[in-house]
Amino acid sequence: MEEKDTWVEDIAGIFGLDVETVQLLESYLLKIIEVNKKINLTRIETLESGRVLHLEDSLAGFQELKEAPAGLYADLGTGGGFPGVPLALVSGRDTLLVDSVKKKVTALEEVVRELGVQDRITCYGGRIEELALEKKGRFAVLTARALSSLSSLMELASPLLEQKGRLICYKANIEDSELEHAVALKETLAMRLVSDRSFMLSDGVTTRRIVVFEKVGYPTLKLPRRTGMAQKKPL
Repeated sequence: MEEKDTWVEDIAGIFGLDVETVQLLESYLLKIIEVNKKINLTRIETLESGRVLHLEDSLAGFQELKEAPAGLYADLGTGGGFPGVPLALVSGRDTLLVDSVKKKVTALEEVVRELGVQDRITCYGGRIEELALEKKGRFAVLTARALSSLSSLMELASPLLEQKGRLICYKANIEDSELEHAVALKETLAMRLVSDRSFMLSDGVTTRRIVVFEKVGYPTLKLPRRTGMAQKKPL
């Protein structure tokens, strides 16, 4: 007798979601896995690994998202739409998926249309610095998963965030020196550390850390710097 697949019910219970929402999340994952056969969106190719390393991992930051101010949300360097799409679906926030690779953005737009959620999830194909010039101070909350160092993420996020807006960083491992350097840039980037949480995913082997910064005041240097400088020549 085959073992019953209870993943949907389990995740719904863990995160306080209805089963229909979790099923929608899984439908999105399956669509991304299918698109990935043609366009490189993710290294994860199976439903089983995607459930943990994409969906569960994305939802792990739902707590921090709920604590952020109400308003527009953007996922920076979204790739295959994680954590942006799962967080958008469970939170109901108007969401912008940001990625500089245009073919990825085109693919995401098509999947979002297929899901019928294009009214609240839109896409931006361009660099984060370009977005900051177009939508300065417009976002209440940003996420970035495995994108760059904390200090670079803070620099990229600061001009995009409204006052009291939050940057939620998904990381696998962080050296003490990386966090210390980021905290030391508080005045320069007008970003203060508000929380730091470590945990393990349900596979029992994958560790994660979510670090949150809040926009407070105004940076002491003009942001954004030229495109690419935050990562090529970090502060």
